[in-house]
Amino acid sequence: VAAGTRSITVGAGGVMLPNHAPLIIAEQYGTLAALHPGRVELALGRAPGSDQITARAMRRNLAGGDDFPQDVLELMHYFQPPEPNQAVVAVPGAGLNVPIWILGSSTYGAQLAAMLGLPYGFASHFAPGMMMDAIAIYRQRFRPSAQLDKPHVMLGLNLVAADTDEEARFLFSSTQQSFLNIRRGRPGRLPPPVADMESRIDAHGRAMLDDALACAIYGGIDTVRRGLNAFAERTGADEFMVTSNIFDHDKRKLKIGKEPVV
Repeated sequence: VAAGTRSITVGAGGVMLPNHAPLIIAEQYGTLAALHPGRVELALGRAPGSDQITARAMRRNLAGGDDFPQDVLELMHYFQPPEPNQAVVAVPGAGLNVPIWILGSSTYGAQLAAMLGLPYGFASHFAPGMMMDAIAIYRQRFRPSAQLDKPHVMLGLNLVAADTDEEARFLFSSTQQSFLNIRRGRPGRLPPPVADMESRIDAHGRAMLDDALACAIYGGIDTVRRGLNAFAERTGADEFMVTSNIFDHDKRKLKIGKEPVV
């Protein structure tokens, strides 16, 4: 992505640090930052993002306690200029000061991001329940740092835009099916959209979707614009990280009208 663009910032949303050694991530993102100076960011999550079988296949030992804060500090240290006689140096990576974000779906990440003075991204695209509490804690407890002088919040957002509300509702049914499959223990590829999605959702499924997709926005250009503006006003978010799980890739790329959405 960085090689195919010229000015946008690129990064991960994010690297699940329990699955990786901090030194390896420092050198991988140090390589990206060396190739594309000033355009690479790194967001770090605390969850392993997998089941125990997958964790074992990755040769990760997740039974040793929560080392996430220490791992974050170690990774940040690798991006600083090397100290005299420093035993382990990230090459490349040392001295590149790659910007770090903390990700979370609870108040844990909010507290860590505030304590370290780092920007914070919340997973409101799949776990919005604690979103407002996490934002409040982060802003209240934020301590300025060398990287950031005031709180900066990014929120994940499921968004499907189309020419009409009806078409967007149809395309959004892929996301709804996918979430139901995951919550019911049947993960898999993104399903194709269906026209009768509402009739397929039972009361239990509706409760799961209302919980997971409470912040989702889908519709035509005017509906999406209103939804984004209302969400921004309610949360005071500085940025959105938008995900659009649309089955038809051409529909994902479709430009709607000639005006920007916001």
